[in-house]
Amino acid sequence: MDVSHKNISEQNSVEQNLANDYVPKSKLTSLPMSNQIDDALKKKMDKTQKEIEKFKEEITKKIKDIKAIGIIPAQANKKIEEEYEISEEDSKRELIHILMVIPEKKFKNIGQIRLDAIATAKKINDKFWIHVVTPIDIWNLGLDSKFDTMEALAMSFPILDKGILAALRVTQIHKSLVLKKFEKYVTSYVIGGSLVRGETKSTSDIDVFIIIDDTDVKRMPRLELKEKLRGIIYSYIQEAEAIAGVKNKLSPQIYLMTDFWEAVKDAHPVMFSFIRDGIPLYDRGAFLPWKSLLRMGKIKPSPEAIDMFMSSGNKLKETVQKRIFDVATMDLFWGISTPTQGLLMLYGLTPPNVLETVKQFREVFVIKEKLVEEKYADILEEISIKIWKGYEHGKIKPGDIDGKELDRLSGNAIDYIERLKELREQIEKRTQENSIEKINDDVFGMLGALLKKKSEQAILKEFEEKLIKSGKFPQRFLENLRAISKIKNDVAKAKGTKTKKDNLTTKQSRAVDDARKFATEITTALMEYTQRQDIASMERTRFVLKGKDSNAEVFFLKNIFIIQGSKIQKLNGEKLIQSDTKELQEQLSENQNKESKIDFKELEVLRKMFGEFELVY
Repeated sequence: MDVSHKNISEQNSVEQNLANDYVPKSKLTSLPMSNQIDDALKKKMDKTQKEIEKFKEEITKKIKDIKAIGIIPAQANKKIEEEYEISEEDSKRELIHILMVIPEKKFKNIGQIRLDAIATAKKINDKFWIHVVTPIDIWNLGLDSKFDTMEALAMSFPILDKGILAALRVTQIHKSLVLKKFEKYVTSYVIGGSLVRGETKSTSDIDVFIIIDDTDVKRMPRLELKEKLRGIIYSYIQEAEAIAGVKNKLSPQIYLMTDFWEAVKDAHPVMFSFIRDGIPLYDRGAFLPWKSLLRMGKIKPSPEAIDMFMSSGNKLKETVQKRIFDVATMDLFWGISTPTQGLLMLYGLTPPNVLETVKQFREVFVIKEKLVEEKYADILEEISIKIWKGYEHGKIKPGDIDGKELDRLSGNAIDYIERLKELREQIEKRTQENSIEKINDDVFGMLGALLKKKSEQAILKEFEEKLIKSGKFPQRFLENLRAISKIKNDVAKAKGTKTKKDNLTTKQSRAVDDARKFATEITTALMEYTQRQDIASMERTRFVLKGKDSNAEVFFLKNIFIIQGSKIQKLNGEKLIQSDTKELQEQLSENQNKESKIDFKELEVLRKMFGEFELVY
């Protein structure tokens, strides 16, 4: 629900409640329950329960490692049947929908597993309708903003559950309690952590992140709003766990939107991980765009953030000498791990966890780029894995490392930090040098594909003749293309000159920035031009087939393509065979700027299939 749809008086009343330390009580526990069940209905329920138990016993013998089996609540049938496109005829049979969650590693066999489950169910009760999914299928519902469908699956009554249904159920209940009272303030309710990554254990918490919109608060300080809402949100944990039948699992983290965004700009690893791994259970249009921007590389650390990550190692020598073993060990780890994550971000990678940091540093800077000597990867691995993780898991105790060994580790860490400072300069140089090559390759590659030319000179000549002189693009685009090519050549010459000074002068760095701006403007215009061409080409070949019983989209290309709903088929002789988006796009591209022809013999075949119809252009 959009905040703008709420009236001011309602907002003021909610803030007034908060100001008065009002803690609302949920009404979920006061719903009326019927104590009398018709005997016939009771017998039917008992029979169904036995049949479901039988299905569970038989399917678990056939398929190992099933994560969960649950009965989807009857009140969610309509939503589920719409989502999975179940026919009206089947819907009328009062289906019993059963959710079956299998491990992600079995995804390759999901087709056969689904067939086995359906066959087993049909033998027991032909009204059983089995939905076989993996955890990623469930997470994708959240990423597609299908929150109602995700909630329907989460509220399934568990017949078998190794933890995933319980985790989903308690988060959905807690979310509902929070939104029931404070939907106005909640921007996003997101589940994350080990559950989403598939690393959950019996002792794992269920991490949820709640982002509060503090941009429209008028009557109380933002921090006061956060603390008031935090108290209420935490008060709902016990109630949600009681309803869900889960104990000591839910672990909410609450952020104000303004604070959260500041942390993202400062490249805080927790926020990056939250955006990267999190799955929204509710979102008012904030979290999913952040996730898309991070995936596209548009959320990047500022130079100040990189400086912040790097600076944590500067006082390493002094702190190690002053602290006792456990504190020194902690400083050693964070002193090299945090700057390393900063450089991996500077290189263009998302801040990883401890194990991935060690792995990526070796793979990227030692093996792939050959910028760092292998001994520094060994230092990082020893301190991060052997020492820190060993200390964290109790394998290494304070008495196991003497002062001499601690001095050696400290010396290695300080040497590592000094080497990272040099590595930062190397990365920044290489990034600047490589960026102009990529800019040039991208813009000329796009033009070459459009104009069917390869060399830069041929592309420039064709661009001028076909697109500049015809008035499709302004003259400055041609001048800017020549400038990009010249800047690339100038930088290539400077790159070959090995001196103690930076390879790129300040003047050349500014020229690279100019080239980037030119290329952005040109590529944006080219994409719009190409899209207009594609749409024009598509419209020439597209018709709507209106029949007596059904409608379809028809494309007259090398083949005739028929699209009905999400199904794409093509005409092969007198049969329709399965096709896909890729094949349709390929033929649309081939047909671009060509005339479309309609074969009347093929129209006769369509008439036999669809009956009498008319084509609408």
